[in-house]
Amino acid sequence: MTDKLSVSVLGTGIMGAAMARNLARAGHTVHAWNRTRAKAEPLAAEGVHIADTPAQAVRDTDVVLTMLYDGPAALDTMREAAPALRPGAAWVQSTTAGVEAVGDLAAFAREHGLVFYDAPVLGTRQPAEAGQLTVLAAGPVEGRDTVTPVFDAIGARTVWAGEDGATGGATRLKLVANSWVLAVTAAAGEALALAKGLGIDPRGFLDLIAGGPLDMGYLHAKSGLVLEDRLTPPQFAVTTAAKDARLIVEAGADHGVRLDVAEAAAARMERAAAQGHGDEDMAAAYFASFDENPSA
Repeated sequence: MTDKLSVSVLGTGIMGAAMARNLARAGHTVHAWNRTRAKAEPLAAEGVHIADTPAQAVRDTDVVLTMLYDGPAALDTMREAAPALRPGAAWVQSTTAGVEAVGDLAAFAREHGLVFYDAPVLGTRQPAEAGQLTVLAAGPVEGRDTVTPVFDAIGARTVWAGEDGATGGATRLKLVANSWVLAVTAAAGEALALAKGLGIDPRGFLDLIAGGPLDMGYLHAKSGLVLEDRLTPPQFAVTTAAKDARLIVEAGADHGVRLDVAEAAAARMERAAAQGHGDEDMAAAYFASFDENPSA
């Protein structure tokens, strides 16, 4: 079969829009839908066909890719698309949906004869736009030839985490990875906040650990967003990070694991969102350390 496909992208937020662009640039025929159509419209300049409804977007496509806010949003959207879904089409489900929700999505796929791939991604706005995401995928070996060109267009690497998407192996791995990302982000914000509270130039702290075993590029990247007031547009928004943190806490609780750091990270993200930082980069959780927003 040809590696040029017809792909529908449902959800054109930060990540979905970048995925649609890269799929079109790779030569695939791309149909995109977003609940707020205005967010999808700019993709038309990249050769993407903008649909008015999920059903219109998925009609006769080889692969449906969902990148929506959460599991319920993905399921609701696919229900809207159901009348036009083609049995045998592949469904690449890239929403960070949580373990329980993945089971619900896989059940929908079975009911409609879709080949289900649990395929969340690691990466934020910049790697998404560059087509450098890491795809975490689980799904049947038979059929991977269809989805591999999609993964190659949106990512630099694909890590297979099982042959049954319904078990959520890829989502489980994604939640573990995100637990680390959230922990580092929360810790970076607290270190910067403590430095400010103690009257220390936070850049002095960053210089202190530079090049040593405590240093990491991610710390400098997130700190820079705060210190240089570059929190918009977000690489990964506070509200989305809060949602993911809660999914992580719930997954741990369901499997007998207490996650105090993830619980604290969720609370920080939610507090920052309540302060008005929900649409900013998750580094804005820094502000949750203060009763009033300070100048960084």
